[in-house]
Amino acid sequence: MQNYIDPKAELGEKTKVGWYTVIWEEVQIGKECVIGNNVTVYPGTEIGDYVRIDDNTVIGKNPMKAARSATTKEQELPPAKIGDNSIIGTSVVIYRGATLGKKVLVADLSTVRENVTIGDFTIIGRGAAIENLCKIGSYCKLETNVYITAYSELEDYCFIAPCVATSNDNYMGRSKERFKHYKGVTVKKGGRIGLNATILPGKVIGEDSQVAAGAVVTKDTPSKKIVLGSPAKVMKDVPEDQLLENQ
Repeated sequence: MQNYIDPKAELGEKTKVGWYTVIWEEVQIGKECVIGNNVTVYPGTEIGDYVRIDDNTVIGKNPMKAARSATTKEQELPPAKIGDNSIIGTSVVIYRGATLGKKVLVADLSTVRENVTIGDFTIIGRGAAIENLCKIGSYCKLETNVYITAYSELEDYCFIAPCVATSNDNYMGRSKERFKHYKGVTVKKGGRIGLNATILPGKVIGEDSQVAAGAVVTKDTPSKKIVLGSPAKVMKDVPEDQLLENQ
């Protein structure tokens, strides 16, 4: 078998499909897309025009629910949607229920879970993981191996450096009390987080504020301030020439 394209799938004009790729029923793919080798596109997925999807990627898979999972629920999910002119790298997994805007780039080996939205022109770096129930704004940059925990929100123009980690469970899997307090992180518009920083559950990174590399954020950060250390404390104002309004 070179590939399988279900008779109920629709492919736009000049769209190319690689070897051993499987495209299931009700899938809609726009015009002039390039679908790589060994790609699987699950039923109902909607892919816009001029989209590139590289080898071994999976689009629209249903989530797996572990017997003890506290955040994954059995539910009917809408099909995955990929906006026009987006680029999806090699061995990426995008779950059913995820919606990507236009000109989004998801780099090799990344994962985008169900019930996630990603705004236009955002970049998801190599090996990044976006857990379920997250909202990622437009024009954001999430670099290599970033981990965004469930229930998080990043507003527009955020910058998240490599290996930043976020958390939503202060109880680390113990005590029923934790179910009352699950909360992801919030990064307000223009917030920036440096290399290998850690953001604890429910914390808010203020608008246009900056978290220094290696910091551990245990409290909300004020707008337009730089915080550093463990626990992170305010050091000084963000330089005027670095403020989003001056870019």
